[in-house]
Amino acid sequence: MSNIAGKAYAMNVVTPSKPYLTWANRLLFMVARGLPKTLSGLLGLSLIHFARWVIIRRDEWPDLGQGKQVLANDYMLFCSNFNGTWDQYIDAFSDGIPNGLNLFWYTATKYPQSIPVTTFKNYITYNQVMTDYYYNATPGSAQRDVKCAMRVYRAVEALAAAHGAQTPEEFAKTYLAQMSSVQGCLGDPGFGPVASLDTERADINRRNAVRNLAQIYDYERDGED
Repeated sequence: MSNIAGKAYAMNVVTPSKPYLTWANRLLFMVARGLPKTLSGLLGLSLIHFARWVIIRRDEWPDLGQGKQVLANDYMLFCSNFNGTWDQYIDAFSDGIPNGLNLFWYTATKYPQSIPVTTFKNYITYNQVMTDYYYNATPGSAQRDVKCAMRVYRAVEALAAAHGAQTPEEFAKTYLAQMSSVQGCLGDPGFGPVASLDTERADINRRNAVRNLAQIYDYERDGED
């Protein structure tokens, strides 16, 4: 399925803006880099692996054989990787940093604001570019799984060091202490179901099919009566 690798979902959104407004976006990005506290709501969302906004001027698009592009707008590319569903991610963004989103997309053409979330989701859907190839080095592990694995690794290293220096009684206490500290990290990460826009489209197609079957059934039943 496009956009998905294991537990992770890759999102790419390209939004146009008028060239004479690009300076405002660059200024806002400079402020955000200089004052990271403005993104505290975003940094606190553990479901996010990575998020980046990049401004691409209309004369900076690469020529990959298609010829020089003649564009009327500059564009902003938003790339992000996260675990969870598409809806959960957009909801978390809208709830966590609504004012930050409004600033980052301040110059975007027809941007509807991040609240109410329904119009914001429609805007993201319209401007999202599907990920045809998505490589994930740890597809069965989300951000929390990787951090937990690192904690377990450090605990095992500590046990290995203690084993050669402690008595059996001392080591038993050390073992219990280390296991207690990482007991929440000993589960099997595995693969979790991740919903996407593909799921939504499948539901829409399925709904139409069910509706058609219901109409056929009603027609046949009326004929029998």
